[in-house]
Amino acid sequence: MDDLKYHRILLKLSGESLSGIAGSGIDPARARDIAQRVKDVRELGVDVAIVIGAGNLWRGKVGLDSGMDRATADYMGMLATVMNALALMDALESMGVMTRVQTAIEMRAVAEPYIRRRAIHHLEEGLVVIFGGGTGNPFFSTDTAAALRAMEIDADVVIKATKVDGVYDKDPVKNPDAKKFDHLSFTEALNLRLEVMDATALSLCRENNMPILVLNAWDKQALLDALTGKPAGTLVGEEA
Repeated sequence: MDDLKYHRILLKLSGESLSGIAGSGIDPARARDIAQRVKDVRELGVDVAIVIGAGNLWRGKVGLDSGMDRATADYMGMLATVMNALALMDALESMGVMTRVQTAIEMRAVAEPYIRRRAIHHLEEGLVVIFGGGTGNPFFSTDTAAALRAMEIDADVVIKATKVDGVYDKDPVKNPDAKKFDHLSFTEALNLRLEVMDATALSLCRENNMPILVLNAWDKQALLDALTGKPAGTLVGEEA
């Protein structure tokens, strides 16, 4: 489509987006729902790369609270992101969307190792690329991995999928008077300590002028509106 605002996106998904009613594990039906959203975007001609978290399978804080070493807990989380990536790959390919999983920690039997130029080539060929394993290093979140990969593949925007339609000054579920922001600067997002992304990821995006769009990915129209330049969600960037 000629009227697209973004031609290459990095979609950041939480691990919970794959979980079922219990709030944990992997629900194949939820994976198919996400895959359908991704397929719709891909059919517009948009290059799609994905980073997914692991909160549905493992939370490092649980391990830390029980005395586990931080690096060990983080490596376990990285492995869990690969499980989620494979589940999403399976859902996408069942719909005819060719997909590649690349991992920051090598596990060649199930995925390609992360190689920047190969990832870009896959995107240029029309494949969806899912990045598993975070950054490959402990002490960094999947938010930071999303920011890093977005810049490495020359994405136009990081789209962070949430359960609400943007960024608010407080939890809109618990506070009916919560104020939604349509536009924020990186500095405002950092200073106000809004839950956009963690501080490391926000700082990385600010330093490299990588915009972040926060929206409800379960709202199909919101994602399509964002891609065609219509108002949707909350845009975080230095232009605010």
